[in-house]
Amino acid sequence: MNYVIKDENVTIAGIKSCFYLEEVLSIGVLFVEEGYRYKGLGSMLLNKVEQKAKAKGAKLAHLYTFDFQAKDFYLKQGYDIFGVLENCPKTGHKCYYLKKSL
Repeated sequence: MNYVIKDENVTIAGIKSCFYLEEVLSIGVLFVEEGYRYKGLGSMLLNKVEQKAKAKGAKLAHLYTFDFQAKDFYLKQGYDIFGVLENCPKTGHKCYYLKKSL
């Protein structure tokens, strides 16, 4: 389940996800170009794939992000941290693994 949002034929936001084992949604990539952030586009895309996966029987969604990316965004969307890798992708940073019941 992959979607993009365009502005005059330029991609400004997108999500790449997959649905597997009949119950799990994995979010691989969610991006919104800097000039289009804080307008609800990321929330809209995330909600769209969550709802489509839920309609197919998904009970869980999961993803990962880094401390310098979108951790707080996902927390606001109802995701919970279930794992952290220290010093990833480099010293002083963290990789967060998040999940959400659907």
